[in-house]
Amino acid sequence: MLKKVLRQYFPEVNHWAWFLIFIGTLTWSLTMVKSGIVYDYGMGFWGPNGHDGVWHISLIRSLAEGSWKMPLFAGENINNYHVGFDLLLAIIHKLTLIPVHTLYFQIIPPLTALFTGIFVYKFVLYWKKSSTASWWSTFFVYFGGGWGWIITLLRDKNLGGESLFWSQQSISTLVNPPFALSLLILFAGLYFLLKGLRKKENRLLVLVTFIFGILVQIKVYAGILILIALFTSGIWRMYKRKGVSLIKVFAGALIVSILIFSPASKDTGQILVFQPFWFLDEMMATPDRFYWPRMASALANYKLTGNWIKAFFAYGLAFAIFWFGNLGSRIIKEPLFFKDLKNIKLLSFLEVFLYTVILSGVLIPTFFIQRGTPWNTIQFLYYTLIFSGILAGVGLGQFIQNSKLNTLIIYIIVVVVVLLTIPTTIGTLWYHYIPVRPPAKISNEELEALKFLSNQPEGIVLTQPFDKDLALAAVDYPPRPLYLYESTAYVSAFSGKTTYLEDEVNLEITGYDWRNRREEVERFFTDPRYDGRVELLQKKGITYVYVINNIQDLYKDLHLEPDKIFENKEITIYKI
Repeated sequence: MLKKVLRQYFPEVNHWAWFLIFIGTLTWSLTMVKSGIVYDYGMGFWGPNGHDGVWHISLIRSLAEGSWKMPLFAGENINNYHVGFDLLLAIIHKLTLIPVHTLYFQIIPPLTALFTGIFVYKFVLYWKKSSTASWWSTFFVYFGGGWGWIITLLRDKNLGGESLFWSQQSISTLVNPPFALSLLILFAGLYFLLKGLRKKENRLLVLVTFIFGILVQIKVYAGILILIALFTSGIWRMYKRKGVSLIKVFAGALIVSILIFSPASKDTGQILVFQPFWFLDEMMATPDRFYWPRMASALANYKLTGNWIKAFFAYGLAFAIFWFGNLGSRIIKEPLFFKDLKNIKLLSFLEVFLYTVILSGVLIPTFFIQRGTPWNTIQFLYYTLIFSGILAGVGLGQFIQNSKLNTLIIYIIVVVVVLLTIPTTIGTLWYHYIPVRPPAKISNEELEALKFLSNQPEGIVLTQPFDKDLALAAVDYPPRPLYLYESTAYVSAFSGKTTYLEDEVNLEITGYDWRNRREEVERFFTDPRYDGRVELLQKKGITYVYVINNIQDLYKDLHLEPDKIFENKEITIYKI
């Protein structure tokens, strides 16, 4: 049925393209579909799903209840976060009654992967009129990888190293669902934009204005890059006397972006901090990145002594490693870039658009970090790599079609490109998503407790603070319970209740002042002399206290026995 529908609505996608799209969809989906399922040891979580996935489930369940409250920081509204993806899933959940974790892990990821591939293929085909270029662009979007696997193969004899040069690669697209959804919307928007401008259909341009305008609430990094690219390419189109249609799209998208993002944001002007080459310094100095200690020392010394000439060349080398290491086999786009640079006056607005995204996506993280979580600005580079994959596919497609080389040599070149591209995908799947046992879980006993809590009347839940030392001690014993994995929002996510303090990682990213609250909670659970316990419970309106027995046994009895409403061997819940 699905196959028939897809062929009916997307007749331009040929058999070889469908084969690639289905293989790409399956490959991407392997990073998600195993998580959120209950096994004999409990609910398993692979890769970053034990943190990021749980965060989104918490937001989705809260939004589905019609609340704009921060579900893991009681008393505050959601701020400084793009909730478009979570709001969409909340609506689907309300309409279908499908459990949120099933939507998040098993249903939406394959659909997103499928339609992303379809619109990448349609966009490039409509742009270049070449099924070969379209096929290879789609290939790089699904399977593009860096050169990290070569480093780890030489160092550790394995195919790891996906983020050795900082950026995630194509295989991890779905574990960042807002990023994945932004790609689908972005390529659909580009297809309709190109079609609208070529056929002068104003209704399509209005649609595109809305599509690009809402991007900022789906993935703010995409929204920023696309607005920059729309402005640049719009100016270019005016310079070439092609009219102001694109500038109108930019202006409309900018207005929509401001209207939908401003109410849910505060202090946005203070989020980015000017700190040039932070990623380059950390890439050289951090053991789980590229790690070249001598270069890290040289970079630090050149800055310290003000030796700017040596610093210039050292940072130039570091940037080249960062750039080409992340590009991987997509480096084959570079001849196309230099060809376009040589004939810059012949560039179309779309090529200006693509190059603007690529350039902006690498320059912003090169010079800016994000306050609180500096590494977050690397997400701008994700779009640089995706669009580099598009151009790599176009360049390879043109080479295959126009080359006068022997057919056998062309086949050899194609095979080499594929073999150099896919190790990142294979390595990431093999080491992080294929293993039978995941790194993190919610045990069956804890699932029982969370289900019980979910059926209780509304109220704020007080949970024990994440203990990093206990988590490090348990790292060699997977699957670890989520409370020994990372600071996550799992109690909020799987009980549907607002918690007083959870997921300090995302609270830091979104700019909440959570540290004083952490001190309060920590004293409540660990300090027998703390005299503010009653005040904390009453003034903050806390209704439930969620206790992990084996952790609380390390400290003291809470003396809340008369209020106990649930107990099993792992969890005790008190009602205040």
